[in-house]
Amino acid sequence: MAISSLLLWLDYFGVVVFALSGAIVAAHKRLDPVGLMLAATVTGIGGGTLRDLLLDRPVFWLAAWHYVALTAGTALFLYALGWFAPRFSRRLTANRALDWFDAVGLSVFCLIGAQAALAAGANGFIAVIMGVMTASFGGLIRDILCNEIPMILHREIYATAAAAGAAAFVLTEGWLAHEMALIIGAAVAFSLRALGIVRGWHLPAYPTLPE
Repeated sequence: MAISSLLLWLDYFGVVVFALSGAIVAAHKRLDPVGLMLAATVTGIGGGTLRDLLLDRPVFWLAAWHYVALTAGTALFLYALGWFAPRFSRRLTANRALDWFDAVGLSVFCLIGAQAALAAGANGFIAVIMGVMTASFGGLIRDILCNEIPMILHREIYATAAAAGAAAFVLTEGWLAHEMALIIGAAVAFSLRALGIVRGWHLPAYPTLPE
């Protein structure tokens, strides 16, 4: 598969997975279909929108409306499941399922963001920052809209996983095949986030202040 095609399909996959995680949060809040579509859309395209604005390039979904159609369709799919397949819907919307969907989206979007920054001429450091923002800011907006503590602020490893994945991609992209660099970056990000979910791994918190 050509590099451009691989990145495109990864982008679609990440949008759908993040949109599903947004719709799941909205479903937990018992929102209506419009609420599910809004949560799914800001989660699926929010990080990429901020990335494009900061890189001073056209916002990707303004010229490709099907991204918004993907997020809205994902939300409506979940809404229909709640009515017509409630048992499956309950399994799909379980709290741990949300964490895993979000982990997959994070491992894809940190690479998309880093790749976009490199293509725009940014250096590796900025590329890592763009990877973190692309992977985490859609979920941040989602959680604020749904009155949840943003996942990026949880003690479990989250933004750190996105930064590590983006850094692994940036460091290996110059001397390995592009597809291999993508695989390594995704594996690093997903593995760290998975350890945060399964083992509760987190960075040390700030120590208690003296009296």
